[in-house]
Amino acid sequence: MAGLLPSDALFLGFDSSTQSLKATVLDGNLVIVNSESVHFDTELPHYSTKDGVYRDPSGNGRIVSPTLMWVEALDVLLEKLKSKVDYGKVVAISGSGQQHGSVYWNKRGKAILTSLDPKKPLRSQLEDAFSVRDSPIWMDSSTTSQCRELEKAVGGALELSKLTGSRAYERFTGPQIRKIYQTQPDVYNDTERISLVSSFIASILIGNYASIDETDGAGMNLMDVKQRVWSKTILEATAPGLEEKLGHLAPAHAVAGLISSYFVERFHFQKSCIVIQWSGDNPNSLAGLTLNTPGDLAISLGTSDTVFGITSEPQPSLEGHVFPNPVDPNCYMVMLVYKNGSLTREDVRNRCAESSWDTFNKYLERTPSLNGGKLGFYYKEHEILPPLPVGFHRYVLENVDSLNETKVLEVQEFDPPSEVRAIIEGQFLSMRGHAERFGMPTPPNRIIATGGASKNESILKSIASIFGCPVYTVQRPDSASLGAALRAAHGWLCNKEGRFVPISCLYGDKLDKTSLSAKLAFPAGDADLLSKYTVLVNKRMQIEKNLVEKLGRS
Repeated sequence: MAGLLPSDALFLGFDSSTQSLKATVLDGNLVIVNSESVHFDTELPHYSTKDGVYRDPSGNGRIVSPTLMWVEALDVLLEKLKSKVDYGKVVAISGSGQQHGSVYWNKRGKAILTSLDPKKPLRSQLEDAFSVRDSPIWMDSSTTSQCRELEKAVGGALELSKLTGSRAYERFTGPQIRKIYQTQPDVYNDTERISLVSSFIASILIGNYASIDETDGAGMNLMDVKQRVWSKTILEATAPGLEEKLGHLAPAHAVAGLISSYFVERFHFQKSCIVIQWSGDNPNSLAGLTLNTPGDLAISLGTSDTVFGITSEPQPSLEGHVFPNPVDPNCYMVMLVYKNGSLTREDVRNRCAESSWDTFNKYLERTPSLNGGKLGFYYKEHEILPPLPVGFHRYVLENVDSLNETKVLEVQEFDPPSEVRAIIEGQFLSMRGHAERFGMPTPPNRIIATGGASKNESILKSIASIFGCPVYTVQRPDSASLGAALRAAHGWLCNKEGRFVPISCLYGDKLDKTSLSAKLAFPAGDADLLSKYTVLVNKRMQIEKNLVEKLGRS
């Protein structure tokens, strides 16, 4: 690490997530020197979002976020951070965006973007730059028919997964673009460029259209995941003239451009400050967690919950996702995504634990492991994995030690402490069952937990027991913005060397002296208890299969 990065340099990483915009600043020793955030609902209340989004009241699954809210958040965050950080020392910037969300620039967009007035805030200047004012995001589930059309175009769901790394999912950008083309053709025709959330904010920073990076591009159902180029077959099946609207793909470590003069004059960044390609939030978390061993898994506990790891030999299937690794061109990232994450846990907390995490944790500690055979399925939103509609389902299993002889009784409710344990155990039993089915390591060497709920020791203890491996945590739960700052440093070094440099060169054997180190939170759970959880995982997967056959979205 010594000598590779300037000691007096700063590296700035952003994370534009569902509910907030965060920033993390690293110094040349990869130590966090500052951070800041803007929470959309509370700090930008004039957009009237709830949890950062608008939900269509008709119940059709349409969920969007106001594009201008993200624009204004960038201005607000930079204003908040400038008293803490000397922007003149920032040599590179990168960022993380919630995956799959899309932004539609109209035919005036580029002209507006390239002529921003540093005397004025961003929001008022970009107000007329978009053909779609509310951006479809990852929570949207309104494009089922478009998903089936894209799968049919290549011979089925499995063929699409083999080609793009995932079967068609409602939240993916390709189906979202096709829906706009089909239902609003005039809007599509007025669209000059389509950005992901990641490339959108990168575009603002460089004052021109930024490329979509190969890793985040894999979350669109439009990219050939092995060749890392747009698939012409899928593009043609999605909408006419789409390749021109998407622009070229770029490696995640590449330079998107120099920072725009707008930020040089308004916030006093150096003209030489480079912007490294932004990428998705989960890929940035992978970078921030320094996940580089195939036997390790990470679990991110946020608005959505994700399980991810790395592999050199991806095997795309009908569930889960394969993306190019953002910090290793020779490797891939494999991932499972659950829409019902923190907001669903908070719903149970509010209903059953007096809206208190202290009470929630007491209930979790008070109830026995395995929950006396009580199993819960909680879908406050249409779920991705498994593909089930909104609804809660509760079961009591008799004789949980025996899979073959277990009787299953459906019930209407649990007592509050059992409901608390059911939501936690249910989520991690599902993660383990699907991770095993997707070919992820079982049990993992270790799990690194991140995201807001990774601060909850009671939840971490449940993960260790259910997965049967040690659980580690990192110094900061917002690993996406940390990963973005690390990727800024990595991209800066690759640019300086004129070639790709392994990211491990940044820290080598000194990881424990940086802000990237992980510490043991809980050792592996009891072996006998693990075998009982194995029975429970299998039973849960059976019940889930029955629910999908009965209620699943086609």
